[in-house]
Amino acid sequence: MMPLRRLRWWIIALVCMGTMLNYLARNSLGVLAPTLTKDLGFTTQQYSYVVASFQLAYTVMQPICGAIIDSLGLKVAFALFAVAWSLANMAHGLAGGWLSLAFFRGLLGVSESAAIPAGVKAVSEWFPARDRSVAVGYFNAGTSLGALIAPPLVIWLSLTYGWRSAFMVTGGLGLIWAAAWFVLYDSPAHHKALSADQKALAPVPPTAAAEPPIPIPMLLRQRNFWALAIARFLSEPAWQTFSFWIPLYLARERGMDLKAIAAFAWLPFLASDAGGILGGYLSPFLMKRFNMGLLTSRASGVALGGLLMIGPGCVGLVAGPFAAIALFCVGGFAHQMLSVMINTLTTDVFPQAAVARANGLVGMVGWTGGLSFTLLVGALVGTVGFGPLFGLLAVFDIAAAIVLFALMRPIRTDARRVALA
Repeated sequence: MMPLRRLRWWIIALVCMGTMLNYLARNSLGVLAPTLTKDLGFTTQQYSYVVASFQLAYTVMQPICGAIIDSLGLKVAFALFAVAWSLANMAHGLAGGWLSLAFFRGLLGVSESAAIPAGVKAVSEWFPARDRSVAVGYFNAGTSLGALIAPPLVIWLSLTYGWRSAFMVTGGLGLIWAAAWFVLYDSPAHHKALSADQKALAPVPPTAAAEPPIPIPMLLRQRNFWALAIARFLSEPAWQTFSFWIPLYLARERGMDLKAIAAFAWLPFLASDAGGILGGYLSPFLMKRFNMGLLTSRASGVALGGLLMIGPGCVGLVAGPFAAIALFCVGGFAHQMLSVMINTLTTDVFPQAAVARANGLVGMVGWTGGLSFTLLVGALVGTVGFGPLFGLLAVFDIAAAIVLFALMRPIRTDARRVALA
């Protein structure tokens, strides 16, 4: 095979495509929520149970998937998980009520939880530390690209062929990507299209003797782990609320019909793409322009994202639906900037051989926060409405930045590294 220029960026494009299809599948439910609650006859609280079944399975499986990826290898493991999530998504079309839908949703959560640990693993294998936030920003854009495509595509399929077709089509696309990944991906040490100069840019792969697997109990004893885990616990509810509740919110509280939702509900996820990509460049900019250390620049991006989350926290205070969508756009931008930094920090503070399982464990704690907030929304939204609950998201994200600085102490850590250099 002929060497391919900038191969590592083509790898990131492939990871981004897989992440996009992963999030297209999971966001199909949120887009169809107004239709499903009506056609299958279940309540808003029962819908929260359907969402929670996905979140619970996803939460439990993230560290398991991360350990499988670290052990089995990224090429094989990611392809197998993609096949599994595609089939589980297609099975949603067989649902006859909220219980069966919750069962299929749980199966989807089991398999889809591999996506982010796999993407972070790919970045750790292919990119040196200085470029990782940019790479994470681009692959993480797939999360919002999938959510962006979901409203127009899923609603068009639903209106044209019925809602069951939407799950079949989005699942089928995942099967195609799984085959492409297995054929095209390999590690830098074995990829036949990697030129010699590009190979020199890739981190040196660890050997079993030099870097044995880190046991999970050892990871749990590290301060850096809890800094990232608690930050994810506090920040994750925002993205999951955007993914699973915005269409229902626009229908119930803003009076928008399905066509109007299809026309406008993708805008916050377009802003999310911008936040993820620009957020990736923020860390190198802060390092160059303000002479920040590596970890300090990442943590500063989390703090900026937390402050911007004040925007969607004020959704309940605006009168019109378009003002609400504009604030959701600010929130999408802010959260993805924040998310890129937290995921990149995983590659900074953990060794390559443990990156996927560490990211999976951090994600497990984060999704516990998302699951808890989903159940809170389901229990309280009928009483207090969505406004106060969106307000809590801003408080949570600002608290996440404070915790990250307090526990990780990035300024002190960077200063110590400079002193020892």
